[in-house]
Amino acid sequence: MTTPSPSALTLHEADVQWTAIRAQGPGGQNVNKVSCAIHLRFDVRASRLPEPVQTRLLALADSRITQEGVVVIKAQSYRTQEQNLWDALERLNTLVASVAVEPRKRRATKPTWGSQQRRLQSKSLRANVKAQRGKVRD
Repeated sequence: MTTPSPSALTLHEADVQWTAIRAQGPGGQNVNKVSCAIHLRFDVRASRLPEPVQTRLLALADSRITQEGVVVIKAQSYRTQEQNLWDALERLNTLVASVAVEPRKRRATKPTWGSQQRRLQSKSLRANVKAQRGKVRD
């Protein structure tokens, strides 16, 4: 089964839940009154993503993915809710696109004859340098 290209993957609005929260840090009088930061939650297992993409996404060693398989993104870089929401959605899309394409499997190859010769030559040169470090004999 082939996985679709990253541009073909679309996240459905029903799969994403977001809530507005108050942003942290300095911001003057406005920061304590306005909830402009966004907490975005995306349940990977309940989403409409293809099964291989879900598996690769859950296998990521990312601190934003909980044990239950929920991606939690907090966006608070901007002063408006809309900009923070777009920022969070963009970060989620980037995360999903990073695992959308299945990585190619590595095929083991033999070292070339030339690379083997260069390695052996550098080893012998190094051995000569170390051999000349011995005590001086009269």
